[in-house]
Amino acid sequence: QAVEGLRASGQGQLADMVSGMAVVPGTGIDFDAVGKVLMIVLLLFVCASLFSWLQAYLLNIVVQRTVRRLREDVEQKIHRLPLRYFDTHARGDVLSRVTNDIDNVAQSLQQTLSQLVMSVMTVLGILVMMLWISPLLALIAVATVPLSIMVTAFIAKRSQKHFVAQWKSTGGINAQVEEAFSGHELVKVFGRQQEVEERFRKQNEDLYESSFKAQFISGLVMPAVMFLGNLNYVAIAVVGGMRVASGTMTLGDVQAFIQYSRQFTQPLTQIASMTNLLQSGVASAERVFALLDQEEQSEDPKSAKSPTVDKGRVKFENVTFSYKPEQPLIEDLSLTAEPGQMVAIVGPTGAGKTTLVNLILRFYELNSGRITLDGIDIADMTRDDLRSRIGMVLQDAWLFGGTIRENIAYGKPGATDEEIRRAAEMSYVDKFVHSLPEGYDTVIDEEGSNVSAGEKQLITIARAFISQPSILILDEATSSVDTRTELLVQSATAVLRNDRTSFVIAHRLSTIRDANLIVVMEEGRIVEQGSHEDLLESRGAYFRLYNSQFVGAEI
Repeated sequence: QAVEGLRASGQGQLADMVSGMAVVPGTGIDFDAVGKVLMIVLLLFVCASLFSWLQAYLLNIVVQRTVRRLREDVEQKIHRLPLRYFDTHARGDVLSRVTNDIDNVAQSLQQTLSQLVMSVMTVLGILVMMLWISPLLALIAVATVPLSIMVTAFIAKRSQKHFVAQWKSTGGINAQVEEAFSGHELVKVFGRQQEVEERFRKQNEDLYESSFKAQFISGLVMPAVMFLGNLNYVAIAVVGGMRVASGTMTLGDVQAFIQYSRQFTQPLTQIASMTNLLQSGVASAERVFALLDQEEQSEDPKSAKSPTVDKGRVKFENVTFSYKPEQPLIEDLSLTAEPGQMVAIVGPTGAGKTTLVNLILRFYELNSGRITLDGIDIADMTRDDLRSRIGMVLQDAWLFGGTIRENIAYGKPGATDEEIRRAAEMSYVDKFVHSLPEGYDTVIDEEGSNVSAGEKQLITIARAFISQPSILILDEATSSVDTRTELLVQSATAVLRNDRTSFVIAHRLSTIRDANLIVVMEEGRIVEQGSHEDLLESRGAYFRLYNSQFVGAEI
């Protein structure tokens, strides 16, 4: 009667437990046995809690170490990528892969891995119990699992492309914001705020649409799996009722099996509910691994060579180079820079001047020909060895967040204060640094906005000076400074060029009159070379360039 009363009140599981007890009327209650059972139950709960904590702890270690290793791999990969990769990819998109996508992978693993393990273990445990009660009904219960997998795969295949589009759009938004923020002053000067906002709105709309479609389609998985689970529940009830009617199963066994079938489908439904998280994580992982699969720059030679002398003689021998195979930029170029010479490279925009010096640094690999440094092919040298011999001052002075002292010492790790001050004095940084509140310890902000363009340029010259290179590259070093600062920069670079082979790219031809060799480039070819006076006398390409800058001046 007690068992029937429990079943009538809906306490099926408790009724199953009571029905399994051997209760003999009049014998009383064995409190010792009850106490042992309670102790066993308590011990099981404690063990379950400990194992649950241990599982969460171990999974957290696995996830965090995996993500840490992934970040390290991406960071190392970025340093091994050729410069042409960054020429063709927006910085914001690359940053999004390194930050947003890796964070999303971590979040997806953190929120799904533990639940996935628990669900699989629960399904296996309940399956054992169902097989023990009725193998036939267990077969019916399991029959819907392949169908659920097929439905999940069908829906996931159609939603995955939208998850990929979602994270691609996220990278596009990051690139848009990074570009707008970097050039916010220019945007305001030209009144292009509305255009920038419209571009952002369109990018944001693309993200909204892809995110909505991804979540909506992926969200169909859970109700579909629940529907199949309910069909399974009905089939078990019907077949179980028929077996009770035939006397092959007891009503208690069928009721117990139905409860187990409910518990069997619940973890499957939970796994289905994690589909959107798993797909989002997979989409981000695809973007991260696409970065890791990019072709790297060629490895340094195993038996690397190094010049036995450090004179700085640079020779181009029939060099051909192109960014794209169908668009050659430099063709069959030959040039020799003798030790201590100042070689000026001039020509119209797009002539290949900056590309030429980038080839010296091995930022790009040659299509054919070779470049030698003191008789050694630079392709046979390690990049570190090659670049340690070269100092570079660019048109856009780059300073990182840190003190002036740290920015100067960047050219020579471990430089002493005396070396830093010497470099600062020779590059005229010392002239303005004492007027700053903290002197050499003045912190330069992220964009260097608390120092002028000329002061930034002088700091980069000091950085090059402290490295004591044998070759110096100056790429439009005076193009963004005022006339007064230009004189200081020219004086500083003159000191820096002393006894060094130097390549100077300049649009202001007045700054390279004293060059030992002036190279005139057009469309990737050297059309003229010689001294300032010789080139003017020949009245060729250099004459035309010079005359265009000094119209009416005596030549």
